[in-house]
Amino acid sequence: MSELSCLPYGVGHSDEGICLQTQIGPYRVMLDCGLASLDTLQEENAADAPVDFVFCTHAHSDHARSLLALHQNWPDLPIYCSEATADLLPLNWPQIALPNGADFCQRLPWRHSIELAQGLTAKLWPAGHLPGAACILLTYDQPEQKSSLFYTGDFFLSNSRLVEGLPLDELRGLKPDVLVVEGSNGTARYPHRRQQENRLADQIKQAIAAGHNILLPVPRMGLGQELLMLLRSHHHFTGQDLTVWVDPWVAEACDIYLELLPHLPSNVQNFARHQPLFWDDRILPRIKRLPEQLPSTPGHPTIVLGYQDADLSELVQWGDVPWRIFLPDDLANRVVNAGLDQSVQYSSPTLEWLQRLGQEFEDGQAHLDTYLLSAHSDGAGTTQLIHNLRPHHVAFVHGSPGFLADLASLEDLQSRYKLHLPSARQVLEFPIGKTFLQPAAPDTIFEGEVVDTDEGMAVMLPPEIQEDPRWNRLADTGVVQIRWQGNDLIIRGITQQSLLRQTTSPAIMNTDVQCCFNCSYWRQPRCNNPISPMYGFPVAAEGYCPEFLSKQDAQASSS
Repeated sequence: MSELSCLPYGVGHSDEGICLQTQIGPYRVMLDCGLASLDTLQEENAADAPVDFVFCTHAHSDHARSLLALHQNWPDLPIYCSEATADLLPLNWPQIALPNGADFCQRLPWRHSIELAQGLTAKLWPAGHLPGAACILLTYDQPEQKSSLFYTGDFFLSNSRLVEGLPLDELRGLKPDVLVVEGSNGTARYPHRRQQENRLADQIKQAIAAGHNILLPVPRMGLGQELLMLLRSHHHFTGQDLTVWVDPWVAEACDIYLELLPHLPSNVQNFARHQPLFWDDRILPRIKRLPEQLPSTPGHPTIVLGYQDADLSELVQWGDVPWRIFLPDDLANRVVNAGLDQSVQYSSPTLEWLQRLGQEFEDGQAHLDTYLLSAHSDGAGTTQLIHNLRPHHVAFVHGSPGFLADLASLEDLQSRYKLHLPSARQVLEFPIGKTFLQPAAPDTIFEGEVVDTDEGMAVMLPPEIQEDPRWNRLADTGVVQIRWQGNDLIIRGITQQSLLRQTTSPAIMNTDVQCCFNCSYWRQPRCNNPISPMYGFPVAAEGYCPEFLSKQDAQASSS
C-alpha cells in the first residue's frame, strides 16, 4: 500500500461491522474491530500482528466485538480507546469474566496529542453518540512526509440526554489529508434531537392514556439509558404514578453508566446529586430491575425496557392489559428487511420473537409502533462536519451502500473534495499533492413520465430503479404519499412500519371510540383541525382532543 491508504476489512454495510486498516507513513493502524470473525486476519497473519496499533472509537458491538479475540491472538498489540469506552467494552462479552475490566486497552485522555511512535501522534475528541465515543486524528510528521487522517467513528453533533455532542468548534479548519466519516443516515434530514424526544414522549403518553402498557426493545447500551433518562426528566412523566422495569441485560449497562458519572454531562452530574440516576423507588416514576420471576400482574401504567435480541415475547403475554411495542426506526428497518428478504446476511432476533406474537397481534393484546430517536448525525450534520474540517479526501463508511452513494452524489461535496466509497478487501489509496480524477458520481437520479389514464394519473418509472435495495421496501406495500412542495411534487413511500402503526390501532376495531383515527380532521399522521391545539402536529391514531368530530357526524352535517 502507499504511504496514505486504507484496506477495509469491514465498511459497516448491513451487519458486517467496521474494521479499517490504514497505512500512514511506515505504520499500519487499525481503526475499530467490529468484525463478526477474525478468520481472515488470522489466515493472513499467522504469526505477526496484522497492524502496529489499534484504536477503538466506542463500545458498540459493530465497532468493538472482536477486540478481545484480537488481543487473545496478539497479546502484545497495543489497543487504545477513551476511558469511558474501556469501562463499557466488557458488555460485548457477557459470558467472559475480565478480572480488571477491559484491561487489555490503554486509556487515552481527551484533546492531548500522544506520540505512539517516531513521527506518529494520535489525538482524541468526544464524538457524541455514546459515552466515551471518540473521533481520532492520526498525524505522521517527518521531513520526508507529512500526512494526517481523521476518523469520526459514529458521531452526533447534537447533545443527547447523557452525551454531549461532538465539539465542532474545536475541529474547525483542521484540514486533514483524509477524512473517514460515517454516513449512517445518508442525506436524510431529521428534526432536532429535542423535537424527536418530545414526539416520543407524546407517543408514550398517548399509548398509556389509551390503556396500554409499553415495551421498549433496545440495545444493551446507549438507547436504553437515554430512554430511562428521558422518562426520569421529561415533564410528561415526572411525578406520574408509573413503573419502569429494566431487564437484566440493559440493567448491567446502567450500572456501568453509574460508574461513568464523571464522564457524563454536568447537568446529569447535577441531577445525580439530588436523586438517583436510574434505580429509584421513592421518586416517581419508579425505576426498577425486572425480576427473574415476574409478578402476577405488571399493573398499569407500566413501561418495560428489554434487550432487543433477547426473547421478549413473554413480556407481551404478561397481564391482561394490552401492550404497545415501540421499535426504534433503525431496528424496525432491519426487521422489515429481514422479513422481506430471507437471504439477507444478517439475522433479526427481534423479528423471531415478534413472529411468535401473531396471536397476540390478532387478538389486540399487542400493537406495534415506531419512533425516531437518532444518535447519528443526519445528512445536514454530515456535510456540516465535512465543510468545517475541510479535508482533501473524504471516504464514506458505515451505512447502506445506497445511503453512502447519496452522500457521494451531492454536488456540493463533489465540487470541493475527492470523494471515495470504500469496499471491503479493496485497497483505497489517497494521493496527496498529485492529480486526482474524481470518480463519476453514483447515478441516483431516475427519469420517468406521468401518464393520464382513465383511472387517474400514473407515474412510469424505469426498471433500473429496482436495482436499489430500498425499492423492495417501497414495492412491498405499494403505497405512497404525495404532496406539493412549492412547484415540485414529492413522492414518499409508506413503509410497513407506518402501515402497521395504522392497522394495529384499536380504534380500527371500534368506530365508536373517540380518538384521532375516527376523527374527520385526522390526516395520517397529522391533525388538520385549525381549532385543535394539535393542529399541524403528528398525532397517534389513538390520541384524543376536545375538538373531536367523528367521521359519521361530519358526513351527516355536510349532507
